[in-house]
Amino acid sequence: MGVMTADCENGENMGLKKSLRGMPKTEKFKNSSITVSRSRFKLWMIRTTTLILLWTCMVQLTALGEMWAPRILKGWPSCYSSSSMDVPTTTAASTTTTTTTHHKLVATPMLAVAKQRTVTMLPPKRIYKNNGYLLVSCNGGLNQMRAAICDMVTIARYLNVTLIVPDLDKTSFWADPSDFQDIFHVDHFIESLRDQVRILKQLPPRLKLRVQRGMVYSMSPISWSNISYYHEKILPLIQKHKIVHLNRTDARLANNGLPLEIQKLRCRVNYHALRFTSQIEELGKKMIRLLRQNGPFLVLHLRYEMDMLAFSGCTHGCTLEEEHQLTQMRYAYPWWKEKVIDSELKRKDGLCPLTPEEVTLILRALGIDRNLRVYIASGEIYGGEKRLANLSSSYPNLVKKETLLEPSDLRFFQNHSSQMAALDYLVSLESDIFVPTYDGNMAKLVEGHRRFLGHRKTIFLERKHLITLMDKYETGLLSWEEFSSSVKAIHTDRMGTPRRRKVIPYKPKEEDYFYANSEECMQMVLDEPWTTTFSSSL
Repeated sequence: MGVMTADCENGENMGLKKSLRGMPKTEKFKNSSITVSRSRFKLWMIRTTTLILLWTCMVQLTALGEMWAPRILKGWPSCYSSSSMDVPTTTAASTTTTTTTHHKLVATPMLAVAKQRTVTMLPPKRIYKNNGYLLVSCNGGLNQMRAAICDMVTIARYLNVTLIVPDLDKTSFWADPSDFQDIFHVDHFIESLRDQVRILKQLPPRLKLRVQRGMVYSMSPISWSNISYYHEKILPLIQKHKIVHLNRTDARLANNGLPLEIQKLRCRVNYHALRFTSQIEELGKKMIRLLRQNGPFLVLHLRYEMDMLAFSGCTHGCTLEEEHQLTQMRYAYPWWKEKVIDSELKRKDGLCPLTPEEVTLILRALGIDRNLRVYIASGEIYGGEKRLANLSSSYPNLVKKETLLEPSDLRFFQNHSSQMAALDYLVSLESDIFVPTYDGNMAKLVEGHRRFLGHRKTIFLERKHLITLMDKYETGLLSWEEFSSSVKAIHTDRMGTPRRRKVIPYKPKEEDYFYANSEECMQMVLDEPWTTTFSSSL
């Protein structure tokens, strides 16, 4: 057949040549051009047909994959089940070895576990009718925004809306220009919650244009609200306007009285979905390795920065010039509502952050070894190194980020207070002892995270009693032995051991903060694989 075909083609070519001999040159050129064009067209058709066939095969294979995928993923539970937050992982390429590998992981040291978990199986997407889009602008520092993000994800889930990756505060005292993706692993955030809520990095183009033109409904939700408030008040607005922008999102969900599913989802976002960027985590690991070189270490969250003192009106131990400077700053921020403050009265009520001198006295009274390495987790201390002289003298192994690391390590973090706070957060989680000197947002969230990781030792200073004891000691009414034994006695049950969250109906600000003691989620520590956090990957 091949020979006959070749002969036919040769005969056709010879016949074509003969027919061309008697033609004018222009006709010969036209006919040869037509022949070449036909050949090219045939080649193009062959290539196109081949591509179409390949594409059809790929589509069919994808369809087959989707048919089999549910069988592979059928172990994924609903968020309403007792193991609702389970995100299984596997280290094997074949699903047949997944179970065996998982049992091996349970008995493997944490470092080995982190190395083996190379592949993460994503949960299937949750399919739901989208009621609209939710824009969120967080306010405050890193940890205030962190809690707000957890609340907003939960609200978006239960309103069946699409959440746009939250905007972070850039206008507060810290003026940090960081975006969400500069601090948190944005792809992990989106993918790890895909079975709960649809999250997009930005609005679809048409809706984005509406926002740019100012055509968006914006509001601040009522603080400490139940989820029913969002169903009854916010959802109708979203359905009407398609986009609603919520600003000032701190403390917008109640601490208590919420369904267990909501509380568990808040924990899942906080302890699993909000992972810091690899750059932040790697530097955090380096800091922890350096701190552990000489044994255990203590993290002192010394909340003695200028903004904290100005906001609280606490000026104990400050000069008249410093008091005037702090008062001026308090009046410069109109959203700081309290202006006239009696510093000494507030201090006696235990409402002021402790000074570095007071902290030194308390650490000594608690019997903290002076040779223990002490890491200060904070921004710039008001008064600088001079104000830390007493603490440095009593605890010579005192370090900060700037003394622990080389300047080149912090080059990309300078002038980004939230990223610096993220480093402090990671180090605080891993410390042998964590001591906050004021119950601000970072102290509360680190407390809750350390509880979640196994009730790690955290000393909650009883400031009101301590102020009374210190004043008596300073005036000679108590000896050192009496003072020290009293300090130890009042902190016996304030070391991070399990306890119930305090509930005060209709007084949410006086209750224990949900993120400081999210007790509903504690059982997830042992039986939920997704609870593997930064600490288990060191």
